[in-house]
Amino acid sequence: MDHPHTHAHTLHRDAHHGGQPGVRHTAQPGRHQEHEPDDQAELLDLDAEVLAEHIASITAWLPLRTAPRRIVDLGCGTGAGTFALLDRFPDAHVIAVDTSAGHLQHLRKKACARGLEQRVRTAQADLDDPAWPALGSPDLVWASASMHHMADPERALRNVREALTPGGLFTVVELAGFPRFLPANAPEDRPGLEERLHAVTDRVTAEHMPHRGADWGPMLTASGFAIEGELTVTVNIEGSCSEAIGRYALGGLRRIRGAAASDLSADDLTALDRLLDTDSPHSILRRDDLAVRTERTVWAARRA
Repeated sequence: MDHPHTHAHTLHRDAHHGGQPGVRHTAQPGRHQEHEPDDQAELLDLDAEVLAEHIASITAWLPLRTAPRRIVDLGCGTGAGTFALLDRFPDAHVIAVDTSAGHLQHLRKKACARGLEQRVRTAQADLDDPAWPALGSPDLVWASASMHHMADPERALRNVREALTPGGLFTVVELAGFPRFLPANAPEDRPGLEERLHAVTDRVTAEHMPHRGADWGPMLTASGFAIEGELTVTVNIEGSCSEAIGRYALGGLRRIRGAAASDLSADDLTALDRLLDTDSPHSILRRDDLAVRTERTVWAARRA
């Protein structure tokens, strides 16, 4: 069988936008957390808003044989993928699964606000637990930026394969990394700061999440899936007039600071703190040269 491959599908648009879809950094399914900080939920929601067209393009691309009616969103976060799928498939119901009770509560509130509460069921679960929650027999399983959190992704892949209805589709969305926001020559006194920040956090991520950025194709095949399609999406969103992109950049760099501060030079840390100081004339919220640049890869697979 020939498999369609689409690469370098670029979304370049003005920053006046809305909507729910987006990729996200979900709570780690392998770790139980009693309370999620509000800023993480806010960052997930901003991610969804800013990257709305990105996720919509993926849901439109899916190589489906029929419109799914039973969908599972693994590692759903605050519901970016859940609501994108509900929008795309108006007859579908979604089981949204996450380890975070706070994220699931936030998702339920959003579902009620949109009149979708009858089409969404949430399930709190540690996806590294061998005993998964009852997911029924879904037509579509969606895992966006969540598979790389699994301590045993091969077991998770087997669990998905066993749950899928015959002919059902499994969609894995993987991150190339957290988005970049600043131009290479910024800030003026410490050009290249953002890349140095990512170099630090990438080292930490590689140690604790070795599957982030992985090529899931061979792992899917080894787990008994047949790849139906692969898509690479490049996102480049100009944000010069977007309040949401400014807040997204602020929240993202604050989280990176928390992970990278101890390994930064004093000069880089000072420059970063100026960007993060919302009262400073150097605040990232005052910049008119922000953009969102990132890349995602998507695999769509069926039980072989």
